[in-house]
Parts: sequence; C-alpha cells; structure tokens
Amino acid sequence: MSKIVLKTNINGEEREYLADERDSLLDALRERIGLMGSKEGCNNGNCGACSVIMDGRLVNSCLVMAAETEGAQVTTVEGIAGTEELHPLQDAFLEGAALQCGICTPGFLVASKALLDQNSNPSEEEIRWWLAGNLCRCTGYDKIIRAVQDAAERINAGS
Repeated sequence: MSKIVLKTNINGEEREYLADERDSLLDALRERIGLMGSKEGCNNGNCGACSVIMDGRLVNSCLVMAAETEGAQVTTVEGIAGTEELHPLQDAFLEGAALQCGICTPGFLVASKALLDQNSNPSEEEIRWWLAGNLCRCTGYDKIIRAVQDAAERINAGS
C-alpha cells in the first residue's frame, strides 16, 4: 500500500503526517496522529461516534478518506476545549450527567458544537433533529438534549 504525506489543520494546528492511501480520516486521527477522542462505533456512518467538523461541516470521519483532508481544517473532540478550561458543552455534559459509557460522547459533543456554531439558540426539536445521526445505547438522550440547551444558554449569556 502506498503512503501519502498530508498537510491538514487539526484543532487549530498545522499538521503534516504520513498516511496509507486507503486510510479513513478516523484511522489517520487515531493511528497516525494519536488523537484517540473520535471513536470507531459502526465504521459505516450510522452511529456518529467518530463525528468531526471538517471545513465547517459535521462529517463522520469513518466515511472521509484521509487524502480528502489535504489543506482542510478539522476539529475533533480534543479541539473543542480551550487550553485552560472546558467548553460550555463539556461542562454541561458533565454537570447534567449526559454521558454513561462514553463511546458516543465525543461524537455528541462535536455534533452539538457544530449545531451551536450554526444556531446559537436551537429549539429542542432542532437539537433532536441535528443529533439524530448520533446513537447512544445508554443515556436515553434526554440528558444530552438538556445539556445542549444548557450550553446554548451559557454561550448566549457569555459564560
């Protein structure tokens, strides 16, 4: 298998890495770059555990080829928080107990961030529709929805 050199902005940092030509973005993030936050759930785009933001769009990293990221901007769950404190979404998820086993949590956080980047005051229905591509087998979703609503309030209040 051939190797390719890719230059991608990942979480605000220019990265150059070597990938196999058939690597998915998920494989590259985890195996080549060492960012373990994005999880492999279904590996066919149905669960959302591997969600990342690429050039402003929410994507399943298991369905994107690493080669497609040349020159792109990618935000993973590791890039959501600042260096000194958690993002309001992360705080809201922790305080609202919106997680259990943790496999789906990175994908929900990234998808929620993508939503709030586009719509800072979503309705409950909009949140539910936006997160429909993320599956959880543990929480029942209500705490996740409430956490996103809480984070939106925090962000809009400037805290």
